[in-house]
Amino acid sequence: MENMERMLSANEFQGEREVQRSLRPRRFDDYIGQNSLKQKMSIFIEAAKRREESVDHILLYGPPGLGKTTLAGVIATEMGVNLKITSGPVLDKAGDLAAILTSLEENDILFIDEIHRLNTSVEEILYPAMEDKELDIIIGKGPSARSIRIELPNFTLIGATTRAGLLSSPLRDRFGVVHRMDYYEESELIDIILRGGRILGVEVKQEGAREIALRSRGTPRIANRFLKRVRDYAEIRGDGIIDQKLSVEALSLLGVDSYGLDELDREILTSLVENYGGGPVGIETLSLVLGEDRKTLEEVYEPYLVKIGFIKRTHRGRVVTEKAYKHLETEGER
Repeated sequence: MENMERMLSANEFQGEREVQRSLRPRRFDDYIGQNSLKQKMSIFIEAAKRREESVDHILLYGPPGLGKTTLAGVIATEMGVNLKITSGPVLDKAGDLAAILTSLEENDILFIDEIHRLNTSVEEILYPAMEDKELDIIIGKGPSARSIRIELPNFTLIGATTRAGLLSSPLRDRFGVVHRMDYYEESELIDIILRGGRILGVEVKQEGAREIALRSRGTPRIANRFLKRVRDYAEIRGDGIIDQKLSVEALSLLGVDSYGLDELDREILTSLVENYGGGPVGIETLSLVLGEDRKTLEEVYEPYLVKIGFIKRTHRGRVVTEKAYKHLETEGER
């Protein structure tokens, strides 16, 4: 099964964009979580507005689904400016970025998702644009080629990445604000789910929201996806109200257990236990046994299993913890 098809994928599905967009907060008053970043940005925004300047360039990094795009939209709303959204893979040529930069108005915000995937040629024209608000363009080819310089309005670049280590030092150093977005606390996810229920027009009980939050892997995008699925279940199999019992039934039907693991997660753990006595096992061996790409295992499956203490990464390989053994035993008894 591909990662994009997983209910627990933190990536956005094509068919759910409208629902996810409707649940996004538009102001800091509605934005739940990431409190330290909100406090900093509120100060920076207010200072910039008083001076009638653009906010400094911002780099947001961390796992997918934590609200980087949403935060960019909130900042644009609070600043009262336009937001233009693009991504690193889309900007294939320098001219693609040049077209966007020249369309910006004073103090607008440009959001580039997956900024670590920018082409080198595209990245290089960003440097003078970010520092000097100037764009150097080469017109023509060969001996007749000439360079022209275009003055750009003040703007803010917000870059987002799940792999900050892949950013080049020159690009990273040009961001005035660098912040890691971390997984959400259970209480924050509960508030997000309750807010989402109000927007979707469905009654969500506190304990029902808690059961969804427990399985959402600390990620708002997954929490909102689960809320939508549980709402469907509540309308067909219940009375339309999302309580604890109904949340457990709906998410169990989707194959999501109490720790937010699905069949693929459990397959990784059981393979380690049954085939290798719990490890240690090298990532290459595990990749062969599961038939999954090494990169997918390291970037998609393992981080959460390590985060909740089910797997330890050692210099000899992956090892299943006692906590994981207990969980597998509990699930097997159900």
